[in-house]
This record gives sequence, C-alpha cells and structure tokens, in this order.
Amino acid sequence: MSRQMSKKRLFVADGVFKAELNEFLTRELAEDGYAGVEVRKTTNRTEIIILATQTQEVVGDKGRRIRELSGVIQKRFGFKPEQVEIFAERVAKRGLCAIAQCESLRYKLLGGLAVRRACNGVMRQAMENGAKGCEVIVSGKLRAQRAKSMKFMDGFMISSGNPTRDYIDSAIRHVLLKQGVLGIKVKIMRDFDPTGRDGPSKTLPDAISFIEPKEPEVPLKPYSRSAENK
Repeated sequence: MSRQMSKKRLFVADGVFKAELNEFLTRELAEDGYAGVEVRKTTNRTEIIILATQTQEVVGDKGRRIRELSGVIQKRFGFKPEQVEIFAERVAKRGLCAIAQCESLRYKLLGGLAVRRACNGVMRQAMENGAKGCEVIVSGKLRAQRAKSMKFMDGFMISSGNPTRDYIDSAIRHVLLKQGVLGIKVKIMRDFDPTGRDGPSKTLPDAISFIEPKEPEVPLKPYSRSAENK
C-alpha cells in the first residue's frame, strides 16, 4: 500500500474493487434485500456500507454474519483487520429502490407467479411509495418456445439527458427458469425532493414554477397622487 500509484491507475483500481465487491455481495445477500454498497476511504481505514431492506439478516445473530463477510473481504483484498469496517444501513423506502424491486420480481417469477401480475405488483408498490414513473421489461421465453419481450410502464419517465443520472434508478437481473433464462430490467424515476432524502434535490431543467402575483393594496380612503407630490 506504500507504493506510489498514478491517479489514473488509482481510479481504475477503486472502480474494479467496488465492482467486484458489489458482485460478491449481490450473490451473497440476494435473499436479504441487498440494495447496493457504498465505499468510503480515509487515510487509516476503508468503510463499507451495505444498503439492504433487511439489515438484521445482514448483521446476523450477534453480528456473526457481518464478521464472516468482513473476514472474506479482508482475505480477498489483502486488508488488515483494523483497516476495514463494515456497516449495514436500512433502505429508507424499499419501493424507490430499483435493486430491491428487481430482486423481489425475480423471486416472484421463481415462485411461479404470472409475469403480468408480478410486474404490475412491482409498479404499484413503486408508485405508492412516491415514484414519478416506473418501467419494467421482462424478456425471454415467457410462455411459448418463442422468446419475446414485455414492457410495462406507469407514470412519467425520462430516457435521455443529464437528469437521468440523478432521477433514474435502474437494475438488471437474470432469472434461471426451467425453460430458459429471463432478463429483468426495472427503472424507477424518483420525484423531486428539496431535502434530497427520497429523491434528487436538483429540479428538472424543463420544470416551470409559477409565482403568484402580489395582491394589490386597496386604499382605505381616496387620495390624490398629485397632491401628495406637492
């Protein structure tokens, strides 16, 4: 770690580390509502924050499971025990998290639920939690041998421009069924939130706000402007 590294190589190494960590946690914590990971690096240690809907399952009995995850990460990436620390954080609104909704849809399809019913349930939950729009795409061998794609949409959805980085949360998963592999893509457009907690604090560039006109002051008694000027 003491070896000097160029900034370009450092950015690439950080990206590879986060991608590999996300892949490992996705496989390990899929049933526990895994919804993403955040990595914060300081000079002394690395903090890994696991976002999930069921934090108690991630932590485990008396912190056993999170200690096991910490040991695996230390061994794989060469951290010392005091250099890495793992936390579990609960997702504020599960309906606004595309990864959680994608995993939920995946387990519904594995359980044998009809595609249309499962997708409508996911969209309804997202819209009830305050989403501005939701889109679900399922492709593969849905009923017959011929593969096809089904798209379900509700609300308002943007597809291009820089605001998609702030407003759109998307996730992709694969379902291994007996007849073949199904691909699932869930896109959720969050609504504007000034606090930045449940949505982006930046407004859309085409959003128009109307300012109410001021009420005119009504004089209590008649007067002359020319007389006042004198």
